[in-house]
Amino acid sequence: MAITVEQVEALPEAYPMLDPTIPDAVWARLESYISHRFTERSVTWIVEGPGEWVPPLTPATVTTVEIWADGAWSEITPDASPRGGYWLTGCGPYRVTGTAGGGGVPAVVAEAAQRLATYMATKITAPGAMSERVRAGSVEVERSRASSWMAQAMQNSGAADLLRSYRRA
Repeated sequence: MAITVEQVEALPEAYPMLDPTIPDAVWARLESYISHRFTERSVTWIVEGPGEWVPPLTPATVTTVEIWADGAWSEITPDASPRGGYWLTGCGPYRVTGTAGGGGVPAVVAEAAQRLATYMATKITAPGAMSERVRAGSVEVERSRASSWMAQAMQNSGAADLLRSYRRA
């Protein structure tokens, strides 16, 4: 099986605009966690090894496949593979270019985006709270949060559970 050794993905012109309270940073974080893209962008993959290769992002449209030979890229037309990808006969490396993204945003993904946006916007009093100290005498309130609270946002917000079917193993 051929393997993807590099993926260069351009930023999309815009992320889905389902709700103005969901910033682009949330969509970028969500899309980095899953293999599906909801807005189109250009992508280049470097692939090595012979065998079947399927684009790791979905939906994907491949426009060119090239092989590195004699110090230059040469365009080739590989055979189709049984799983909807390409059958690469040599060791490569291959450069595959195209686009990824498109289609509507399913309700479960919209809900995951909303959960992640809410979690990331919440002040220190709730998600990821590690400890809280309140003094009654001179009214002192001290709150701290685990240093990993933002790194675990996808899991702690519940968005990761909703996105299981959009991850590629």
